Amino acid sequence: MNVQSEARIVFVDDDLLVVDKPPGLPTTAPDGRPCLVGLLRARMERGRLLHPSSRLDAGVSGLVAFACTRRAIHALLRARRRGQYARRYVAIASRAPRPEQGSWRWAVGIDPRRADRRVAVQDGAAGRAARPAETRYRLRQSSAAGPAWLELEPVTGRTHQLRVHAAAAGCPLLGDILYGGPRRVVLADGSVVSARRPMLHCAVVELPHPRTGAPVRLHAPPPADMAEAWGRLAAGPCASVDADDTGDEVRRPAMPNRATRTP
Repeated sequence: MNVQSEARIVFVDDDLLVVDKPPGLPTTAPDGRPCLVGLLRARMERGRLLHPSSRLDAGVSGLVAFACTRRAIHALLRARRRGQYARRYVAIASRAPRPEQGSWRWAVGIDPRRADRRVAVQDGAAGRAARPAETRYRLRQSSAAGPAWLELEPVTGRTHQLRVHAAAAGCPLLGDILYGGPRRVVLADGSVVSARRPMLHCAVVELPHPRTGAPVRLHAPPPADMAEAWGRLAAGPCASVDADDTGDEVRRPAMPNRATRTP
């Protein structure tokens, strides 16, 4: 995969840049490795501010919004505090959650055995520095093979939150071996569907424009590897997730969402 050619600009103006990040490319890389920010700096005019308002893990694909002015940084932080900055993800889970719709509210803390891993922490658990977290989830499609197509919406934005919550709910994401997700699924005919990364994609971003306040709603379809995997698992296309796809589900009471890292 040529990740550079697949980093697609979805929206750009003086204040805001939104990019559809391909899997296999981290959003940032303090050690100088190739990353989305570095790629964009090479493509955009010199001196342009590129402040990511959220970060996706290297294996996770989808929309990343960048503030391009100081005004935009403050405006997006303000929108997040007011619950006006929404992100919706689609995922292939190893099995359907029960119940089919609801919220996961485990706190998320650092795994004491592995600093690069997070754990779901029950209220009152001792010995782990954890922060409150909430993920809204909904089953969109099931497959006879077992895996399920989910829609996930982070209310908070803790590191690895969606992946940790799905695993804690007993439905780790396909390909997410860090959190117990299967790398492959054997179908009834003996063929195998494999996943080389966590099957998680940020499909929708909704936010007020940093300068005008006008609503901005952007959609990015899942990349080929995810769409093809689901097509084989369910013998049909994945459920679409666009700005108007979920009806009343999109219009919820505003809730705080202060953190900037989720998957």
